[in-house]
Amino acid sequence: MPNPYADVLRVPGAAAFSAAGALARLPQSMVGIGTVLMVEGLYGSYAAAGRVSGVLVIAQALLSPQVARWVDRSGQRRVLLPMLALTTLSLTALVVAAWLRAPEALLWLFALLGGGSQGSYGSYVRARWSHVVREPKRLHTAYSLESAVDELGFIIGPVLATTLATAVLPPAGVAVAVVVGGAGALMFLAQRRTEPPLAAAASGDRIGTVRAPGRRSAVLMPGMPVLAVTFVAMGTIFGASDVATVAFAQEQGNQGLSGLILAAFALGSLVAGLVYGALHLRSSLSVRFVIGLVGLAAGVSLFLVTHSLLSLAAVMSVTGLAIAPTIINGNAMAQALVPPERLTEALAWVSAALGVGASLGSWLAGTRIEEAGAAAGFHVAMGAAWASALIALVTLPLLRRLRPHQQVQDVTEPA
Repeated sequence: MPNPYADVLRVPGAAAFSAAGALARLPQSMVGIGTVLMVEGLYGSYAAAGRVSGVLVIAQALLSPQVARWVDRSGQRRVLLPMLALTTLSLTALVVAAWLRAPEALLWLFALLGGGSQGSYGSYVRARWSHVVREPKRLHTAYSLESAVDELGFIIGPVLATTLATAVLPPAGVAVAVVVGGAGALMFLAQRRTEPPLAAAASGDRIGTVRAPGRRSAVLMPGMPVLAVTFVAMGTIFGASDVATVAFAQEQGNQGLSGLILAAFALGSLVAGLVYGALHLRSSLSVRFVIGLVGLAAGVSLFLVTHSLLSLAAVMSVTGLAIAPTIINGNAMAQALVPPERLTEALAWVSAALGVGASLGSWLAGTRIEEAGAAAGFHVAMGAAWASALIALVTLPLLRRLRPHQQVQDVTEPA
C-alpha cells in the first residue's frame, strides 16, 4: 500500500512549511519546562517557578486565539513578523532578568509579553494544510503528521531544555528555544506560496478570499465550549505531570533525567499518532474522542503506583499512546464545528485551552508539591484526567447531534 504520509508531503511546498513549522513551535515544549528549571535553579522555589511559567503559558493561551483571528483577517506574514520580534525581545529580557535575580514581578511582565505574542504555530501550519489539501482522508493524514511532529518536539524539547538547564546554565534552555523558534518562524513566514489567502487563512478559496470572520468568537460556536473545557482539563494533566516529574526525579536524586522521562510520555504519543494517521476508521469521531480520554485517565492513574524513574518512564510511554489520537480527533472536531473562515481561530482555541490547562496544572502541582511532595503533583494530574473524561462522557450526546460545517471526519456520522 502507498505511504499516506509520503503522499501528502509530495504536495508542492508542504514538506517545507511543515519542517519550518516544526522548528517554529519547538519552544512550546521547551519554554515551559525551561522556565520552571530556570526560575527554580536561580530562585530556589518550585512555587515561584510554577507562577512565572503559568503567567507565560496563560498569556499565550488567552491571546493566541486573538492573534489567530487577526491572522484570518490580515494574513500570516503581516501579523506574525512583528509578533515574532516582540516574542524574541521579551523572552530574551526574561532570561536576563532571571539571571540578575530581578524581582518576580518583573519576570511576570516579560513572561506576559513573551507568551502573549508567541502565537500558535501549530494552528498556522494546520491552516496551510487545509488550504493545500482538500480531500478528507489526506487532511486526516496531514493532521496526524502534525500531531506526530508535535510529539517529536515534546520528545526532543524537554530533554534538550533539561540538559541545557542542568548541565550548562539554568537559563540556557529558554535561550536556545528563543533562537531555534525564531529561526523556524522566519523560515515558515518566508514561504509565501502556501500562505492561505486573506480573510481565509484557514481553508479559503485557492485564488481569492472568502467571507471575512464575523465578530462572534469561534469558541462560542455550538460544541466549541465543550471542546475547549475538555482541552483545559487535558492541558492540566500535562502541566501537572511536567512539574511533578521534575520534582519526582529530584526526590530520586537525578533531576537531569526528568527530560528523558517526559520524552517517554511523548514517545508513546508519537508512535500512536503515526499509526492512527495511517488508519481511516469508520466509527464516530466523537466516540473515539471519548475513548481516548478514558484511556488517558486510566493511564495517568498508574503514575501513583510508580516508585522509580524507570517504572514512571514505562507507564508514561504506555499512557502516551492515548494522547496524539485524542488531540487529532479534537482538532478534527474543531474543524467540523466551525465554518472554513474561522478555522485558524478555532484551532488556536484548542491549543489555547491546552495551554490554559497546562499553566493551571503547573501552578496547582507546584503548590501541592511544596506542601506534600511529588506524589501530590501526580494527584493533580489524575484528578484532571478523570475530569476531562467525565466532561466528554456527559456531553457526548450533544456532540453527536451537532451538524458539521465541513466535510472532515464527521462529528455525527462515520467517516
